[in-house]
Formats: sequence, structure tokens, C-alpha cells
Amino acid sequence: MPALTGRIRTPQKPAQQPQQPQSGYRVALRTPGALKFYLAAAPARIGIAMTGLGIVWLVHGSTGSYAVAGVVTGGFAVAEAIGGPQVARLIDRYGQPRMLPITLLLHATAIALLIALTLAAAPVWMLVLAGVLAGGSLPQIGAQTAARWSHVLRGTPVLSSAFALESLGTSLAFLVGPALVGTTSALVSPVAGSVLATTLLLTGGFSLAAQRRTAPPPVVRVRQEGSDRLLHKRFLALVGATVGIGLFFGSMQVSVTAFAVSRDSASLAGPLYSVTSLISLVAGIAYGARRWRTPAQRQFVIAFAVLFVTSLPLLVVNSPLAIGLALALPGLALAPIQVLSAVLVESEVEPAVLTQAFTWLNSGSAAGIAMGAAVAGRAVDAHGPQFGFAMAITATLVATAMAVVVYRVPRRRSAQTSRRWSSETNEVRADVT
Repeated sequence: MPALTGRIRTPQKPAQQPQQPQSGYRVALRTPGALKFYLAAAPARIGIAMTGLGIVWLVHGSTGSYAVAGVVTGGFAVAEAIGGPQVARLIDRYGQPRMLPITLLLHATAIALLIALTLAAAPVWMLVLAGVLAGGSLPQIGAQTAARWSHVLRGTPVLSSAFALESLGTSLAFLVGPALVGTTSALVSPVAGSVLATTLLLTGGFSLAAQRRTAPPPVVRVRQEGSDRLLHKRFLALVGATVGIGLFFGSMQVSVTAFAVSRDSASLAGPLYSVTSLISLVAGIAYGARRWRTPAQRQFVIAFAVLFVTSLPLLVVNSPLAIGLALALPGLALAPIQVLSAVLVESEVEPAVLTQAFTWLNSGSAAGIAMGAAVAGRAVDAHGPQFGFAMAITATLVATAMAVVVYRVPRRRSAQTSRRWSSETNEVRADVT
């Protein structure tokens, strides 16, 4: 294990065989404290992945209405998208160890209130209000672990592998979480599903908050220029690209389901949609395992172009087997896009607003999913699944245009500014030789 000296070095080979610069998962996880906070966050990631679907089960189990469940879940999702960056702002201001326990307790209280109201057959507006409170207080664990990676690995090639680990952890959580909450709610009770989701979130969240050494220090005086960084054209284009990805996912969810139903194979909807996620997992592991020489902003454009091209076969598929193969292709680009989004944001914004920046990416994606699902649903009802796929492909073009803006707009942060913020936040730089 590297010594805790503030600089991370890998062992040197004999002089006749000089060690080449390393990057990858092994070096990232050997960073002092990294494996602990990464594993600590795992239960919380799963809990977050379970929460939305758990609310659907909970409300429907009490009211018998999917419409009411959808309204409450929609309020939860909108509040999460809007409130997440505000919670992240407080975390940047006061630090994770101080603010994370507070937000966790507020979220747990809101979920307990929602459970009590559903069991008491409360009016719909009260259920929606409780859902909004639960969404607005949901802590973005992924943004906080990404900020920790940046704190210890900023400026090193290892950082891209660390963000690939983040993408892998999130993807696994969203593969395990929905299945776990669905099984628990069906076999035990809908209340048990939401309780389990909240328990996992609290367990992982409090464990993460207890690890103070790897947490980015709070910035007591956030300069106006740091806040203005989030209004820069380059960062806004990054958020726009994540909105485009959200539109893609939202359109695909509706379109794949509609395709399976139209072919009298409704039971295949879930497995078909998971094909993209599974391929994305493999692609993400492969992408993060090596060091890429091409600049990240250029890779960003290339990845979106690949996503567009590999999505085109969806327009002509006409059987479950064909769509399964077609759904595998876009997965090759999705994980690299997620990793590159994090890398570019980390290089663009000041450490004082980094958690907010990562959370805005999540909010942009969530907003895109909601809009994509709503618009694609209308298109599918009126014209069929292929029109939903066409909307998903159009979304990739929008995202590609935003990626081109990111590529063309120069960074604003000067070396002098970077040094000043580095000094103020006492960040630990890693020197991998």
C-alpha cells in the first residue's frame, strides 16, 4: 500500500526495466481510503436504485391505482432533479461528514411519512407532498464519491479509471436494485420493499459519512467566480449532453416495451432492455482498464457519434432476436460517455462546486428520461414503436451537437486559478510514476 505522504507512487522496477506510467483500477483502488469509501457507498447505491420503484409498489399496494402511484413517483423524481443540486451546494459548503447524515435523516423521515400516509389512506395531495419531500432530500451518493475520487486523484490518468469504477458501481446497482425491491415487495409486502431500500441507503450513507479522511474539505468562502463556473457555456453543454442521454433512455424504455407487447412477447421487455445495460457494463470495464491518449473532449464527440450510428439498426428491426442484437450495439458507447462526462466536468469546474456539478449531470439525465418517456409514449401510441426508436436516435443527435460544443469551446480555468483553488481546498495530488 502506498505511504500516506500526500503523493501516491507505485513501486519502481530495477533500473534496466523502468516502470511505465500506470493507470487502471488497481492503482485507483490502492489509493489510501479509496476502497473503503467505494465499498461503503455500494449499499447506498442499491438503495437509491430501489427507491423510485419502491414508491410505485408502495402507493399502488395501498391505493390500487397505477395513476396515483405514477403521480407520486413523478413528484419524487422532479423534486430529486431540482432539489439534488441544492443539497449538493450545502455539501460543498459544509462538507460531506456534516451534511450527509442530516440529509439521510430527512430522507428517512420523508419515507416514513409516506409509508404512514399510504397505510392511512391519506388524500393524494398528501402522498404527492411526501413523495416530493423524499425526492428533494435524497442524497446523491454517486456525486459525493466522485468528488472524493477527484479530491485524491485530480490531474492523474488514474482518475478516468476511478470514474469508470463509479459508472460500474451505478450500473450494477441499477441491475440489482429494481429486481431486489420488486421481489421483496411482491413476496413480503410493498412496505417491506421501501423499508429495505431506505435501510440500505442509511447503512451505506452513514458509513460513507464516517470516513472523513477521504472527504473533500468544505469551502467556507465560495467565491462568486466558482459559482459562475456552472453557468459557463462548456459546462452547460455538458449538462445538455446528459439531457440528450436521458432522452435516449426514456424513449428506449417506452419503445422497447411497446415493441415487445406488439409482438405478443411482453415478458421479454425487461430482458431485452437489460441487453444494453449488460453490454454497457462490459464496455465500461474495458474502457476504464486502459489509458487513452486521445483528448477526452475528442473522445466525447466520437463516443456520441458511435452511439448515433449503432442506434440506426433499431429503425429496421422486426423480431425479438433482431432487436436484441440491435440493442446490444448502443451499449458499446454508453459507459464511455458516462465516464467521459465525469472526467470533463471534473476538469472544468472548481473543487468548491464539484459536488454540485456532478449532481447537475444526474439531474439533467433524470429530466431527460422523464421528457423522453412522456414524448415517446405519445409517439408510440400514435404511430408505433419505430417512431419511439426514431425519437431515441434524434436524442443522440442532440447530445452529439452538445458534445461538439464541449469540444469547440475552450476551457476558462487558468493555471493560476487552479493553483489557488488547489491551495484553498488542500487537495491531495497523486503522482503515478
